[in-house]
Amino acid sequence: MATGGSAREDWKKRKELEEARKAGTAPAETDESGRDINPHIPQYISEAPWYVSLNRPSLRHQREQPEKLLQYESGWLKRGVKEGPTATKFRAGACANCGSVTHKKKDCLERPRKIGAQFNGANICPDEHLPANLVQTFDGKRDRWNGYDPEEYQKVIDEHHNIEMAKRRLKAERLQEESRKTVAKAKNKKDKEENSDKNDSGDSSSSDDEDEQKRGDGADSEEDDEDKYADQVDMPGTKFDSKHRTTIRNLRIREDTAKYLHNLDPNSAHYDPKTRSMRENPFKSTSRDDILFRGENFVRHSGEVNGMAHQQLFAWEATDKGLDVHQQADPTKMELLYSDFRKKKENFKQDMKEGILEKYGGQQHLDAPPAELLLAQTENYVEYSRTGHVIKGQEKAVAKSKYEEDVYINNHSSVFGSFWEAGHWGYACCHSLVKMSYCTGEQGKIAARSRHVQMKTILAEKQRSLVEMHKAKRDREEAERKRKKKSKKEKKSKSKKRKHSESDDESEDEDAKKAAKLAQAVKDEELRQKNVERIMAMDERKRPYNSMHADSGKAPTEEEMEAWRLTKKNPEDPMANFLDAV
Repeated sequence: MATGGSAREDWKKRKELEEARKAGTAPAETDESGRDINPHIPQYISEAPWYVSLNRPSLRHQREQPEKLLQYESGWLKRGVKEGPTATKFRAGACANCGSVTHKKKDCLERPRKIGAQFNGANICPDEHLPANLVQTFDGKRDRWNGYDPEEYQKVIDEHHNIEMAKRRLKAERLQEESRKTVAKAKNKKDKEENSDKNDSGDSSSSDDEDEQKRGDGADSEEDDEDKYADQVDMPGTKFDSKHRTTIRNLRIREDTAKYLHNLDPNSAHYDPKTRSMRENPFKSTSRDDILFRGENFVRHSGEVNGMAHQQLFAWEATDKGLDVHQQADPTKMELLYSDFRKKKENFKQDMKEGILEKYGGQQHLDAPPAELLLAQTENYVEYSRTGHVIKGQEKAVAKSKYEEDVYINNHSSVFGSFWEAGHWGYACCHSLVKMSYCTGEQGKIAARSRHVQMKTILAEKQRSLVEMHKAKRDREEAERKRKKKSKKEKKSKSKKRKHSESDDESEDEDAKKAAKLAQAVKDEELRQKNVERIMAMDERKRPYNSMHADSGKAPTEEEMEAWRLTKKNPEDPMANFLDAV
């Protein structure tokens, strides 16, 4: 049996070995299959449970157990495949809509029929293919290419192959045609040489010169044929040399001013010494008109550059679509095709626009005035001085009104509305405030001034009289208020007296009525008591039906209660018997 010291030593050795394995100084531990066990794996993962019998260190208990692995099947599902012959009559349990046995009516994907196959037995659909229940992995169930036949892609390859062969055939035919033309030209040339030999020596010498010139022209034409494809490798500021197959930079003329010497400001446009280019305008911050160099971008985006760029783009698109056109090789054909294309494009847009307007309407919305009139804003540059005068540009035109302007009627020299006085419009030429009146000139101004003075005096008098009227009105209101107050007091005193007299009379009448009601109630109560005594003296068997009940179910009045109290007999009263005797 191991002692405590040896166990402690063994534990210390195991810890040192574990630290050495983690540090990499000792070899890693291996499992039963010979694979290394990572020493950094925690103990709770590397140690096997008690119910797993392992004789040596292993991670087999962490891996998927062989007895629990499912045997997955490989295969693909046929979708939309019809199987077996089509039935001729409806079968029990089949779809009521189409007659197929493999599904029910609620799962049927056929068009709902007016009369189903269950009732007429016509046009019964074949049964679908029911695939086997394949046991597949997670990826196998979600394989998007499951069931795809790679042989189907051969159709795409064959199509591209046919297109390539057609291109080669057309190219061979074109080369054959060119070779035929070349042979014809050589034959014609040979015939001409034979005819020229028959001429004199002078003519022969001249013909030799012509042949040399033609040969030189032929060589130039061949070079041109090579140069016509140079635009495919050209770049801005370069020139293609077809003889040496090299790209040479365009050098400036030595008499011209260098680009970097136009403006010596270091913060001006950037100059690239490698390409000798200055794209931006070196005088961008100034407004000089005598500038000789405005940058290379100015040249690239001015003149016919934009048109050439559009034509080149059209040539590239046409070449991609199979049209043999080239901007440098055949510029005339290129110009004709491009102009025809633009006309067709404009006509197509116009036809489309007219068709949309004809179908949906809305022409009235397109007939709107220009944006300058709607927003009163333009992009025209205008520069003003401090005094408000126009220095550069065109001054903004004043928008005209839809009404007639500067139309003078009735001898007026100004329009109505050019004069304002006392809240009224008038004519400035005669100060008349009446529209459509006849002009009176300076006399009208004098009359207007006198009228104005009279109006001021009248207003002043009206103001004084208004003050007096206000004082008189205030005195009248004060007197009227005093009179009303006095009359109100008299009325109040009279009403009090009348109320007192009326209340006395009313109280006397009410007392008399109450007394009469009480006397009548006392008489009724005495009669009731006598009737009660009479009934009580009778034999019970001879009493009338419900004779002991009250005459009515209503509550007694105050007079009846007072009469009952007055006629009530007190048995303790010593005079009660005396009253009965009397």
